[in-house]
Amino acid sequence: MYLVCGEALFDVFVAPGGIPRNRLSLDAVAGGSPFNVAVGLSRLGTPSALFTGMSRDHLGQQLRQVLEDEGVDTRYLIDFDAPTTLAMVALGANGSPVYSFRGEGCADRLPRAEHLATLCDEIRGIHVGSYSIVTAPIADTLLSLVRRESERRLISFDPNIRLNVEPDLARWRERVEAIAALAHLLKVSDEDLALLYPGETPESIARRWLQGGCELVVLTRGREGAQLFSRRQGEFYVEAKPVNVRDTVGAGDTFQAALLSYLHEHKLDTAAALAQIQRDQLQAMLAFAVQAAAITCSRRGPDLPYRYEIV
Repeated sequence: MYLVCGEALFDVFVAPGGIPRNRLSLDAVAGGSPFNVAVGLSRLGTPSALFTGMSRDHLGQQLRQVLEDEGVDTRYLIDFDAPTTLAMVALGANGSPVYSFRGEGCADRLPRAEHLATLCDEIRGIHVGSYSIVTAPIADTLLSLVRRESERRLISFDPNIRLNVEPDLARWRERVEAIAALAHLLKVSDEDLALLYPGETPESIARRWLQGGCELVVLTRGREGAQLFSRRQGEFYVEAKPVNVRDTVGAGDTFQAALLSYLHEHKLDTAAALAQIQRDQLQAMLAFAVQAAAITCSRRGPDLPYRYEIV
C-alpha cells in the first residue's frame, strides 16, 4: 500500500454561460494532485491511502465519500471544522489548465505533526507533492514524515509547482531540495523545472538529484514524451502517445500513479528494489505511465484510467 499525502479539494471548471452574460457554468470535480494520485492508484489495482485534512462541511464529506467509493483507505484522514479548498480552473487554448485557488485556512492545509499516526506495516511507500509541501502547517508535517520514514519505506515525490498558491520561488526551491534529498523516486515536469531553475537544463538537474539517495528521476515533457534517469542504468525515453487532447488536467497525477502502480505490480516498491531494477523494466514502466497519461488527456478533467484500459 502507498500512503499519498497532500491536498484534497474540488476543481471547479468555469465556462461562459452564454446569454445573459451575468451567468457562468460551473462544474465541480473532486481533485487535488495527491487526491488524484490516491484514486489513480486504486483504479490501477494498487492499494492506497490518503493523509490530508478533511473538512466536516458538505464538500469535505463528499470528498470522503468519493475516496470510499474508489476504494482508497481513509483511516489517515484528519477531520477539521474548516472549509474545503476550491481550485477554479479555466482551460487555455492548448487544453492546459489555469488555476486560481481559494484555500487559505482550509482543511487540507491544517494537519500538524501530532496528527501523524504510527504507520501500519502494510504501507510500503509514501508519496508527497504539490502545494502541500509549501503551505503551513502541513508543509512541515510532511517534511517531518519523509525524514522519519525515508530509511524504512519508498519515498516518491512530485513537486507540481503552483505559484498561484505560493508565489515565493525561494520557498519552493528550499522544500523541493529538502525532499528531493530524501526521495528515492522523483517525477517532475519540464515546466516545473523551468520555473524552479531558469537557465539550468532539466538533464543537469536530474543528474544532480541522482548524486544523492535518489535512484530514479522521471521528467515529463508533455507532447514531447518522457525521459527517465537512473543512477545505475542510464537514461531512457518514450514518445508521447498520439491522442485527441480534451484537456491535460490530471495527466501528471495519472503518470505518477502509473509509475507507482507498476512498481507495486512487479514487486519493486522498495528503495532496495529500485537500486536493482533492470533496463527492460524501466523502459516498460515509462511506457506504461505514458499510455495511462494519454488516456486521461482524452477526457475532461481528472478522470484517471482503470487497469483494464491499459494494455
